[in-house]
Amino acid sequence: MAAGKLKIVVFGSYNAGKSTFIQAVDPEARHVEAPTEDGTTTVALDFGRIVQSNMHVYLFGTPGQEKFEFVRQIICRGMDAAIIIVDCTTGIDLFTRKTYESLKKEKIPVAVMLSKCDMEQACPAMVHEELGDEMMFDISSLDRESVRRALDQFVETLISDL
Repeated sequence: MAAGKLKIVVFGSYNAGKSTFIQAVDPEARHVEAPTEDGTTTVALDFGRIVQSNMHVYLFGTPGQEKFEFVRQIICRGMDAAIIIVDCTTGIDLFTRKTYESLKKEKIPVAVMLSKCDMEQACPAMVHEELGDEMMFDISSLDRESVRRALDQFVETLISDL
């Protein structure tokens, strides 16, 4: 980790809420997207930044489609920590499971953000049960306050471990 800087890479499946999460943290966030039947999707990256406790935190959102694995590999270089966004209306899919296991194997600090907890069909307990004692936060990516509170807690944990 570079002095005073923290690179956090945000992972998750297609439509989990990664771009919305980063935009909730930084309304000036930038992203590269393409149109789809359902709206848009990230095809390169999302980028947002904040300053917390004198630490410059840079958030890099990855595309959620498997065909963009090469993009994720490039974005991951030099990462200090990771956030996995899980849509708790659908649970953990194979893509998310592989990402989680890879990050744990590499000993990358991970926080799991359970998005869409505000939706009627949400089942965060299912994800809590599947991942056990992982650092998890129930959020709605549309709720800037819940997103920022969760990110702040994760960043403070990372800073205290320095």
